[in-house]
Amino acid sequence: MEYGICLQSVVPVRSESSHRSEMVTQLLFGELFRIVGREENWRRIQLLYDDYEGWAHEAQITYLKEEEFIHLEQAVTPVSTDLVQLMIRESQNDMIPVVPGSSLPGLANGTLTIAGEKFIYDGAVSRDDLISMPPGAGKEAIIREQIRENAFLYLNAPYQWGGRSPFGLDCSGFTQMVFKLVHIQLFRDAAQQSTQGEGVSFLNEAMTGDLAFFDNEEGYITHVGILFDNNSIIHCSGKVKVDMLDHEGIYDLSQNKYTHKLRLIKRII
Repeated sequence: MEYGICLQSVVPVRSESSHRSEMVTQLLFGELFRIVGREENWRRIQLLYDDYEGWAHEAQITYLKEEEFIHLEQAVTPVSTDLVQLMIRESQNDMIPVVPGSSLPGLANGTLTIAGEKFIYDGAVSRDDLISMPPGAGKEAIIREQIRENAFLYLNAPYQWGGRSPFGLDCSGFTQMVFKLVHIQLFRDAAQQSTQGEGVSFLNEAMTGDLAFFDNEEGYITHVGILFDNNSIIHCSGKVKVDMLDHEGIYDLSQNKYTHKLRLIKRII
């Protein structure tokens, strides 16, 4: 088994081993993966974060020895929360733009070392302090409010199939990244995410931070968003935006019509 890490800002992961193939997801800085296949200059990778698979070009990945991969996998991993921040690569005296949700394994005192290179990061980060808090003391309310704030970080970000950054992301990429910022792991696709958490029976019981899922005419779940309360939702459709929600689905005031049919609500927190 071979292993790797992303040391670029955002790397496309494609459905096939071609630059012309559709992008199915993205690697962000610091994200680890296993290499499960090879085809010329392409590597089929499996992301450690969500087990998602796709093809990345060899020129855009960094190989790791198994020992370092395990070390970084087990390291405390803060997550970047600035809209854009610059990572300084000391050995080459250059900078790498870092987007929110990037992983910073082993970050300590503003520095981290990966694959023999030292990086300096002076931006804002989220640690897993909230998740490790004992139950009670308003823990859930704090996490829900943080999710609301994280969601607004992406407001007006454009829709891009397979995207996971503020410069373009899809509906499930949006929810995954918002939750990653509070160290709660979601699967990559909307249908996969709908299998997580506990069901909420009625919309009037929904709370900020719950996930709402929507299906198409064939009954397949194709869309997901984050509830702000039981009558509004933030989601990525065209762009990240806030719309009204009722028991039928999402109502877009700008179009004066329902755009998505509500299927179910899940509570992750």
